[in-house]
Amino acid sequence: MPWRSACRTANIGRLACLPCSGARLIGGRSFRKASCLQTLSRRTVYLLLAFVMLIWSGNSIVARAMRADVPPFTLAFLRWGGAALIALPLARRRIVADWPVVRRHWPAILLLGVIGVGSFNAFMYSGLQYTTAANTLLVQAAIPALVLLFDRIFFGTKPRIAQIAGCALAAAGVAIIILRADPAAIRAMRFNIGDLLVLVAIMLWSLYTVLLRLKPPIDGLSFMALTILIGALCMAPFSIHELQSRAVHLSLPVAAGIAYVILFPSILGYFLYNGAVEAIGAGDAGHVVNLQPLFGALLAALILGEPIHGYHFAGMALILVGIGIPLLWPGDRAEPGPEVAG
Repeated sequence: MPWRSACRTANIGRLACLPCSGARLIGGRSFRKASCLQTLSRRTVYLLLAFVMLIWSGNSIVARAMRADVPPFTLAFLRWGGAALIALPLARRRIVADWPVVRRHWPAILLLGVIGVGSFNAFMYSGLQYTTAANTLLVQAAIPALVLLFDRIFFGTKPRIAQIAGCALAAAGVAIIILRADPAAIRAMRFNIGDLLVLVAIMLWSLYTVLLRLKPPIDGLSFMALTILIGALCMAPFSIHELQSRAVHLSLPVAAGIAYVILFPSILGYFLYNGAVEAIGAGDAGHVVNLQPLFGALLAALILGEPIHGYHFAGMALILVGIGIPLLWPGDRAEPGPEVAG
């Protein structure tokens, strides 16, 4: 059953799904509240998404570097609790103005906050405790394909040919970087419970990207602040339980790392990503996630002094071509599923 019909059956805040243009059908009436990113060109939105992938690549490096000092659920709670303390005062007036809409559509906001903020980060940080960066990046390469798949299952959106081709090329580029252009290297990789946790995390993130269609017509800052608060509340009991057996080893580098994940991947990254999905659609926005291994290799070279090899450049080239195809050929539009009257 297409998700649009399911939304109507479940009466989730009487919220119909929005097409890529940003229009929504609420209570039988068309309502449009464009995000600030919808006024920008597609190329500008792609550049902003690339910046988001850069700071999220830093998030993975920082989280793995702090795994012995801060347990995963506590790191997620500190990240979102700190972000909530900053975002809520900034968004207070907009939340007050949006409150009537928030009250009508709180189930959708709660769902997105639990999936995209709370659950995703809990599984990702837990997985990083056990698996390697290479395995994580390889599993994350499935996100663009999962976004297209979930968009098709829940909303009946047929992927564009350019999206499918770009997804395949970018995934091949990720594989070249991770496997170092040696197919035999796949046999040397070892998968464990951490990889399963990361897989669950990327499935949740792909689902979150697609379900951003359910975002009610409220200000982007209001939505970000509310979902961040939901994520922090979700992580609080798990962090309390975790701290019964594990301790936080605070130092200046750890404090700096926590400050980084609060300010950049959380507040700035989520605000830009949410707006980008609304501006260009889930399929194209999710596609850009394959920039993370590219940026990860560059950051490792700059910060850790790791060498850059020829296979890095080959993989980077395929990733950039794969991401560029949907940007250069946006006219091959997906066919949306049937509309639902509220």
